[in-house]
Amino acid sequence: MSLWLLIIGMTLITFANRASFILMIGRFDLPPLVRRSLRYVPAAAITALIAPALAMPAGTLDLSPGNLRLVAGLVAAAVAWRTHSALFTMCAGMAALFALQAVTAG
Repeated sequence: MSLWLLIIGMTLITFANRASFILMIGRFDLPPLVRRSLRYVPAAAITALIAPALAMPAGTLDLSPGNLRLVAGLVAAAVAWRTHSALFTMCAGMAALFALQAVTAG
């Protein structure tokens, strides 16, 4: 029961935190530097999630060519740079990972 109360409590706190910012956004003007900085938040957040999974697949830093996830991530980054398409990027990254795993396993 206490686990559910914790989950509900954290949900309410998170909702109140986000709702307060959304409701107050029209009441004050953010400085231009803050506005420009906020444009980079999504890229920084996704990088913080993906980079450890690519560079540390076994829990330790592995930047070798034998790290298939890192190689596939580099392929996906190149596709993202050229196409600017999230769908093509995900498909290319997964295809590269599957192909690399098939080549090294066989």
